[in-house]
Amino acid sequence: QVRVVESGGGLVQAGGSLTLSCEASGSIFSVVAVSWYRQAPGKQRDLVASITRGGNTNYAESVEGRCTISRGGSGNALYLPLYLQMNSLNPEETAVYYCKLNILSPPRVDEYWGEGTQVTVSS
Repeated sequence: QVRVVESGGGLVQAGGSLTLSCEASGSIFSVVAVSWYRQAPGKQRDLVASITRGGNTNYAESVEGRCTISRGGSGNALYLPLYLQMNSLNPEETAVYYCKLNILSPPRVDEYWGEGTQVTVSS
């Protein structure tokens, strides 16, 4: 069983920065992708950023240029912990931020979610 743990959330003023961390424990053969999502109260869970083991990144339009998902590793590998740096935060980005891992367990790829870390941006 794989356990995913997010950390780094907290209270920050508008315009400030935070770096979230995603770590995992358990039997992990190979991490093929890591994604960050966020969910505000009463809203759906939305993708913030993702990265594949090949280094391909994808960002939500709302965070493009302000967020960076770092890649721990090189070549065709992803190593944890993996970080999401967020800059110039605004109050509308107050949400629980979740990390999702796609892990190769041959012959399939399994998906694991953490329980989330709260980010609160004050105005």
